[in-house]
Parts: sequence; structure tokens; C-alpha cells
Amino acid sequence: MPTRDDAWALLCQYTANENLRKHALAVEACVRAYARRRGQNEDLWSLTALLHDFDYERWPNQEHHPTEGHPSSGVPILRQHGYAEEMIHAILGHADYTGVARESALDHTLFSCDEMAGFLTACALIRPGKTIFEVEPASVKKRMKDKAFARGVSREDLVKGAEELGLPLEEHMATCIEAMCGIAEQLGLERKG
Repeated sequence: MPTRDDAWALLCQYTANENLRKHALAVEACVRAYARRRGQNEDLWSLTALLHDFDYERWPNQEHHPTEGHPSSGVPILRQHGYAEEMIHAILGHADYTGVARESALDHTLFSCDEMAGFLTACALIRPGKTIFEVEPASVKKRMKDKAFARGVSREDLVKGAEELGLPLEEHMATCIEAMCGIAEQLGLERKG
């Protein structure tokens, strides 16, 4: 299987946007935390998360076409680079519109961490210090009720993600916050000063 350096190079080749790269890193941290907690293959899970949106910038797929655009357009590239079918299945499954059912623990974890990492980043950026260390599950739940805030994030998917993990929403939030705190500097969400 390709290394993390290989995966990072592939992500950077297809994704120039710094915020999309940071999103990939945030999702990677969250998914890795679950792999560690559940005794799964951290490297496999981590690479899956890092690459889940690698084709998004090039083929955004706003129409949600099931077989064209993100994430389907990236599949041949991932296969060409030797990534495992288990990874590819999870990447396809993280987008409901592909019709690929989430079956494995990796599938469910990637789906649940994708939207949550994006929402937590938005929550951090409106805090006075713009840091993930200021984000708490209670304030995240309040923000979920504000439909104008981070409107691109599906509240239904945030809830469904925790359900697919078999966890209370607050526990899922706390796990992801802790994971993101571990790489806060890479995410640009570290404590300042």
C-alpha cells in the first residue's frame, strides 16, 4: 500500500486549496482517533480519510451525479496508485448520492467524521481566539440549531454520523475535538500568542 507521504503528494497534486487540504487533515485526525480506539488499522483508516476528497476540487459534482465527478472520478486514480478496495468503498460511501452502501466500520467512521470535522472547524473560526481548543460539544450543539451558520453542513448528517457509530452526538463531537486539538497547528486552529 502507498505510504502517507504518497497519499499527501496525491492530495496536493489534485488539491491546491489550502482549506480543502486542512479539511483532509482534520478528517484524517478524527478517523485515526477512532481507528486507535477501536483497534483498527490506523494507517489504512488514516489514508482513507486523507484522500476522501482529493478529487473534489477538480471534479466538485454539485449535481450529485452518482457515477461522475467527486468521489467517483477519483476512483480510477486511486486504483492506479494501488489503494485498497476497502478504502475506495469507504470513499464512495461517504457521499450518499453514489448509492454505495456504508457497510464496514471504516465506511461509517469516514462518513461520520467528514461533516463533523468541517462543522467543528467552522465553530472554531468564530471563537474569539479562532482555536479548536475553545470549542466544546455544548456550544457545537447550539450552533447546529442556527441554520444560517455553516449552512453547507448537513445537520442531519451530523446526527446520522453519530448514530452510525453507535455513539451519543456529544461523545462523537468530543472525540473529534480532541483529535483536532492534536493537530491544531497544522489546521491553523492553534492557540495564538
